[in-house]
Amino acid sequence: MEQIFTTQNLLALVTLTAMEIVLGIDNIVFLSIVSGRLPEDQRPKARKIGLALALLMRIALLLGISWVMGLTKPLFTVPLNEWFGIGEEPHGITGKHLVLLTGGLFLIWKATKEIHHRLEDADGDKPEGARRAATSFAGAIVQIVIMDLIFSLDSVITAVGMAKEIWVMVTAVIIAVGVMFIFAGRISNFVEKHPTVKMLALSFLLLIGIMLVADGMGQHIPKGYIYFAMAFSLVVEMLNLWARARGAKARAGHS
Repeated sequence: MEQIFTTQNLLALVTLTAMEIVLGIDNIVFLSIVSGRLPEDQRPKARKIGLALALLMRIALLLGISWVMGLTKPLFTVPLNEWFGIGEEPHGITGKHLVLLTGGLFLIWKATKEIHHRLEDADGDKPEGARRAATSFAGAIVQIVIMDLIFSLDSVITAVGMAKEIWVMVTAVIIAVGVMFIFAGRISNFVEKHPTVKMLALSFLLLIGIMLVADGMGQHIPKGYIYFAMAFSLVVEMLNLWARARGAKARAGHS
């Protein structure tokens, strides 16, 4: 027991849990966008299923850790240095790169499609509920499963790099998904209530998609830069919402 609960393992647990919660932001943003296209009574169910699948996938990948690490071995090479001037040598494509490329392209497509629905949909004069009805519950779950797999793979590879004990990784993942479960509904409702925040969330998805594509091409972008940009944009939007709310309250007081 003493060998299990060492200071090193407990420190790794705290650090990894915090990292998994931060990585879970991507998952929550995507869940908010996809569930927002469903009728209101189906959204909580879609979020619960999405988070449950995220937890199961992460644990399954951790238990199959040898297979996951096999995804980091090159399958073939692509001369990106000759085609695009990226790097000095041909880029070795691994299973992880293929997954990240697929997920990144899917995210870019999904975010672009949602922005189109928000701004230039030909049916924009229809009630919001009518537009959402076009998205089936099964279709939403399929999209959630695809992105859960992408985010889970990224999460698990991060966990392997930060901890040595499987129980530390599994515990951190369970705690992180539990935190996501608590806040996913509130975040989704807030995003859906404020159209400008939803547009910002779609911009985040585009940014994350580009980051995944870059990673798939061997051009790693530190996540710290991405999350800082997201946090800064969100703070500015919160100030805008606060200013608009104060202005509306002042106008109501004068009327």
